[in-house]
Amino acid sequence: MFSVGILTISDKGAEGQRQDRSGEVIREVLSVMDVRISHYDIVPDEKELIMEKLVKWTDEQGLDVLITTGGTGLTARDVTPEATLSVVDRVVPGIAEAMRAESLKKTPHGMLSRAVAGTRGKCLIINLPGSPKAVRECLEVILPALPHAVETLKGQAGECGPPEIKN
Repeated sequence: MFSVGILTISDKGAEGQRQDRSGEVIREVLSVMDVRISHYDIVPDEKELIMEKLVKWTDEQGLDVLITTGGTGLTARDVTPEATLSVVDRVVPGIAEAMRAESLKKTPHGMLSRAVAGTRGKCLIINLPGSPKAVRECLEVILPALPHAVETLKGQAGECGPPEIKN
């Protein structure tokens, strides 16, 4: 089992003007895995607030995975990738690449996502889009890799490749 935090970035959601359907989809999709949703919150599209929450949840709360939804588009208020890149130690580009590749199968707008993923300490941080439909599509494509990513970050994973053959 691993612990997950869900952080929704939405001005309207933070003001109580919009229901967080994307956060609900994340919970639903993750329900097929052995995970514990230990943290959930909604913050407005403010870089400093997003950064503070990411740092607090990774450093103080010890989450294994922190999933954000929202703020990955092209509007001036979309600052989730910048906030994430400001706090991660290492970028994990394959996760965002896999999500964009899946999105492109459905719509050419998939290439407009600026979502990123990376690690901070032993926590994997993943940006998802804000649309519930896109959240489901993107999360389902990366879901199979999450347990191994968590095991690797915790130092519990075995070898990834086949055993070496000695002559």
